[in-house]
Amino acid sequence: MLSFMSITIIIIGFIILNTIIIVPERENVIVERLGKFHALLKPGLHFLIPFFDKAAYRQEVREQVIDIPSQSVITSDNIQVEVDGLLYLQVMDAKKASYGIGNYMAASINLAQTTMRSEVGKITLGEIFAEREAVNTKIIAEIDKASDPWGVKVLRYEVRDISPSRHVIETLEKQMEAEREKRAEITRATAEKEKLINVSIGERQMAINLSNGAKQKRINEATGRAESIRLIADATSKSLQMVGEAIEQPGGKEALKMKLVDQYIDQLGEVIEGGDVSMYPIELATLKGIVEQLKSPAMTGSTAKGVQ
Repeated sequence: MLSFMSITIIIIGFIILNTIIIVPERENVIVERLGKFHALLKPGLHFLIPFFDKAAYRQEVREQVIDIPSQSVITSDNIQVEVDGLLYLQVMDAKKASYGIGNYMAASINLAQTTMRSEVGKITLGEIFAEREAVNTKIIAEIDKASDPWGVKVLRYEVRDISPSRHVIETLEKQMEAEREKRAEITRATAEKEKLINVSIGERQMAINLSNGAKQKRINEATGRAESIRLIADATSKSLQMVGEAIEQPGGKEALKMKLVDQYIDQLGEVIEGGDVSMYPIELATLKGIVEQLKSPAMTGSTAKGVQ
């Protein structure tokens, strides 16, 4: 009796387990009836027909990350590098992912490796580092196009690590050191060139300033002389004008004549003093001397004696 109850409970539990199915939020379930596709079960509680229906496949519908193993790749400049990456994909159609391919994850990994090898082989080692985003975009496009019949959507691909061989690393380090030295030489040469240019510009500006200074000095001197001449001319003009006005005054002409006679007498005396031959004493050779001689005490005494 006890064994019959146990068997009955086991049978009832088996029927319940094969009749009721709970699909979690992260999955889709493919149900086959008598070996053929019957339904796609979304998240929730579902009932199956025992012995006829079977949950054949459970597909993860969340975004999945697949680690692409490292592989050896030859670049276009014949450098061997180890490249690995990460592939992000998501099942968009659970039916295609179940029946379109046997194992979409293994297929995606192999396709990513093949595409990565092909794309990296088209570019140089330097371009891998500089154009990593472009490489990722091309790999995504190729995998996404091939995986469309599988019901899988490739969201993104990231090249994670690029590892050249030790010999290549040493060669690259020497190249970078040579490049840095080259840039340093270019920088020093540029600085020296700038220095010479600045010195030349400074000397040129100094010469221009000196020339402008000398030019301005000559202009100022000429301006000063012209101003002096103008002032002298103005003074002379004013003095002549004043003389003319004085002459026009009563007695002006007689005063002018007296002034001219006085100047004539002074200049005649200077001429006679500067001559080498004289027939009379210098004092008597001039009218002024004669007048002064006549006024001297000696001549006055002699004249008085002669009168006596």
